[in-house]
Amino acid sequence: MAATSHASIKPRDGVSTLVDRWPLLGQRRALVIYLCAIVALDLAAIVFFSSTTEFRWRDALTFAALMACGAVCIEATRRLGMPAGVSRDLLSAWWLPVALLLPPVYALFAPIILQVLLQVRVRATVLYRRVFSSAAIGLAGCTASVMFHWLVEDPWVLSRGSGPPIIYAVVAAVLFSLLNLALIAIAAHTADPDMTWREVLWNKENVLLDVVELCLGVTVSIGCGLNLALLLLALPPVVLLQRSLLHAQLQAAARTDAKTGLLNAAAWQREADTEIVRARRTGDALAVLIIDIDHFKRVNDAHGHLVGDQVLAGVAATLRSQLRDYDVVGRFGGEEFVVLLPGADVREARQVAERLRTRIGHMAIPADDTMIRVTISAGVALMSVHGDDLIDLLAAADLALYRAKELGRDRVCIPAVQPPPRSLPEDPS
Repeated sequence: MAATSHASIKPRDGVSTLVDRWPLLGQRRALVIYLCAIVALDLAAIVFFSSTTEFRWRDALTFAALMACGAVCIEATRRLGMPAGVSRDLLSAWWLPVALLLPPVYALFAPIILQVLLQVRVRATVLYRRVFSSAAIGLAGCTASVMFHWLVEDPWVLSRGSGPPIIYAVVAAVLFSLLNLALIAIAAHTADPDMTWREVLWNKENVLLDVVELCLGVTVSIGCGLNLALLLLALPPVVLLQRSLLHAQLQAAARTDAKTGLLNAAAWQREADTEIVRARRTGDALAVLIIDIDHFKRVNDAHGHLVGDQVLAGVAATLRSQLRDYDVVGRFGGEEFVVLLPGADVREARQVAERLRTRIGHMAIPADDTMIRVTISAGVALMSVHGDDLIDLLAAADLALYRAKELGRDRVCIPAVQPPPRSLPEDPS
């Protein structure tokens, strides 16, 4: 799920605190209340539907078969690993049929089983995130199941291939996706209010993945209704798609900085070189910014490195929200960030840098009953003015950054343009 890293305060003597043992307590109060409310609602739904559902061996066998397919899918992709942060998978191909074919209580238990397997067999992450993911998926699946069973008296008629039940199944699958997205998006926005709704909601790639999941889920449901043995035919293509999806996510993760989600230094330099070559060919303007968080060491010394990581993530989120989609932003190392602005002249580059300085200056990070505020200094360099390649531009921007620090920090500087050397007059003799 999308969430900021937990704020754990560790004293100098190494004694772990309550927040170290319970990372959820280091989150925003609003986020803690929201997560607890969703988990409590999920538990209440489990109790209610467990007491009102009649046990049937056919349902139990179908549930076991679908969970076994999910377990095989997890095991088949285990060696690939899972990228940190938000990741996508195709496990809904197994728990969506549970919601469509079986009573709602099974939809509440399905994500718990698969999330436990992910935690134990693939990647152990902060426990409260797994618990919340299980609750969110379970509530979304339970709601979709209730709606589908209300519209279709016998869910197993899906295997007959008639139009109305399939249409209702698609509607239920869409409802499942929308509810799951909404629950996780609210958590992400509560964890980081500075993050725009556009960032936490759909993009084109996620829409495509949701469509694929919907199609897989409905198709597996129909095949499962015909004969449970058909799951053996559905399993290999789902595993292959899952491996391809995780491989693509791991490739993307290799290009990004784990703490901020921005491009890492190597990936940023490759992207920047490409933009510089393009600007040199077309004659367009281009600017490079180097941004440094002022007195960042004091934050680490006073509050710990985990809170410092939260500050880095907050600055990165602000940079992303204030820049254009085609601007190239990355973390250069430590508390330094780099931004490449295609098409920006000196006036626009300075305006962007000042806007970033102002926005980050108003940013506040909660930590240990206080709010941490930071400022930044920035150096700006212009292509064809301060250099024609990336090394020259970075050197010029770094000199300007050093000048900003000398003048008291919390400011933007542009290096003075050195006049070209005058040629000596020729000796008439």
